[in-house]
Amino acid sequence: MILSQTVAAWGKPDFPAVFSAEVQGLGANALPLQAGLTHSSQVSGDTFSVMLLESSATATHLQIRTGIFYAGVIVGSCCADDPTPLCEQPEYCELLFTLERSTAAARVTLLG
Repeated sequence: MILSQTVAAWGKPDFPAVFSAEVQGLGANALPLQAGLTHSSQVSGDTFSVMLLESSATATHLQIRTGIFYAGVIVGSCCADDPTPLCEQPEYCELLFTLERSTAAARVTLLG
């Protein structure tokens, strides 16, 4: 994944907003949210929120630790008589984005 707007915004006041918007634009499937589930069995939909927790830079990389709020479902567990309802559960995980400053290529690591 490429986060060129984030790299360009580094050090500017709008950096958190630019980063959040660019990550949300990737969609949930681009992130390791399924692996971060703790209360459910499947990620529900493509809606999530990004909270920037910490960011730092070296000459070659940006590192951005984030909290991701999203929803998951426990498929088929809401009611024995009605297979249609999906009970969404709130989920949270922390991700570390490591971006190469020269190419804006990003690697995402699940922290917990």
